[in-house]
Amino acid sequence: MPASDPRPALVWLRDDLRLADNPALTGAVEGGRPVVLAYVLDEGRQTRPLGGAARWWLGRALADLSRAVAARGGTLVLRRGDPAAIIPALAEAVDAESIHWNRRYDAPQIAQDAALKEALKAAGRTVKSHNGTLLHEPWTVKNQSGGPFKVYTPFARAAQQQPVRAPLPEPSTLRFAPAPASEALADWHLTPSAPDWAGGLRATWQPGEDGARATLTRFLKEGLAGYAENRDRPDLENVSRLSPYLRFGNISPHQVLAATRHAEAAGTAGAKDAAKFVAELYWREFSYHLLYQFPTLASANFNPRFDGFGWASNAAHERAWQRGRTGYPIVDAGMRQLWQTGWMHNRVRMIVASFLIKDALVDWRRGEDWFWDTLVDACPANNPASWQWVAGSGADAAPYFRIFNPITQGEKFDPDGAYVRRYIPELARLPAEAIHKPWAAKPDVLRRAGVTLGLTYPHPILDHATARERALARYEAIRG
Repeated sequence: MPASDPRPALVWLRDDLRLADNPALTGAVEGGRPVVLAYVLDEGRQTRPLGGAARWWLGRALADLSRAVAARGGTLVLRRGDPAAIIPALAEAVDAESIHWNRRYDAPQIAQDAALKEALKAAGRTVKSHNGTLLHEPWTVKNQSGGPFKVYTPFARAAQQQPVRAPLPEPSTLRFAPAPASEALADWHLTPSAPDWAGGLRATWQPGEDGARATLTRFLKEGLAGYAENRDRPDLENVSRLSPYLRFGNISPHQVLAATRHAEAAGTAGAKDAAKFVAELYWREFSYHLLYQFPTLASANFNPRFDGFGWASNAAHERAWQRGRTGYPIVDAGMRQLWQTGWMHNRVRMIVASFLIKDALVDWRRGEDWFWDTLVDACPANNPASWQWVAGSGADAAPYFRIFNPITQGEKFDPDGAYVRRYIPELARLPAEAIHKPWAAKPDVLRRAGVTLGLTYPHPILDHATARERALARYEAIRG
């Protein structure tokens, strides 16, 4: 860079809170320019406001990134408000030659970015957007007709035939320009205090780039072997727990994919296990591609036939589900895990979603909204795509008649009851043969276990067999 042109590059960070494999950051420093890093808390002006658990994660991740930037001699500039005003003002304040960001894929954010790009260019600044979130851009994976895929398996097959770039290292020549004063992260009140309900989240997670690396390393060493066979077992540890790190960009899918392929090549991961885990990465991709093509994924049925579905309105059933008090142990264990840790095992997510939608006949959007508020990995693509998949209203959806039986699901995937005992301690002394259906246990079995149905643990709020028939009848009414 000529000495006569010391103007910096401004990097607008969003869902990419990391220094390594950050194409926007790498692109900003490629010309030898110093950088200014900024994060803007939009608070839902153009996008869906973050839920409580996600706000907690964001606060911790921003604090971690701020420390990492400070250790390298810089400042992460924090601003709260409308990016349409804040980003041009920051660019003006530092006289940025260029502005870089990694692309987002839902309609309001795309519109926001497009308008900002035009305004910044009109002010004489260079604007460059990059791909730091997905393995493949949504417009690059098309079916034979040139349109988007609506079924996962052919999508994944086509996408995996395309090349994927290697992860980028953290820039070795990272220099920081003088930055404007930053707002104080504590003033954003992202961490709950009255009351402080985040104790379980703090005990479970280490948000940030270092936590993401440690989680990936642990999974590759301890969880990937046996993943294909055991990933549906919530009582085991054959899951990655990388979803919140991917959601906030503390790690990239390119880093995860490359590390998995390396483990497979080194012989520390079997081909079957690696393939199944990679398939999960591509479900995330598929969800983002759906969101790009169908911006109302969280609010409208992908399949409009479900617009006429006869949902019930039972606040008591919905509340019992939220509190983990349905009387079905595998459902209640999942909902309590969610409340305590901000996360839930994927198999159990399907079980609890099926129970709410098909047993209780509560609109899937109500469940999606609850997950949005309580999940640390609440993702604008994955969350609604997965809820619609269970509901039967989505792309490549599970058949509506696939209604999970919470008893047999518990017995199959938590055979010894270890998962239920962990999150429902009042049932901990029940034997395995009774723990997934305590109402069917003999009185002396309940007595020895210290369980009094209706007092220490609730009776089932509904009968699954009856609810199943009711759900199927409602579905038949819209089949046409």
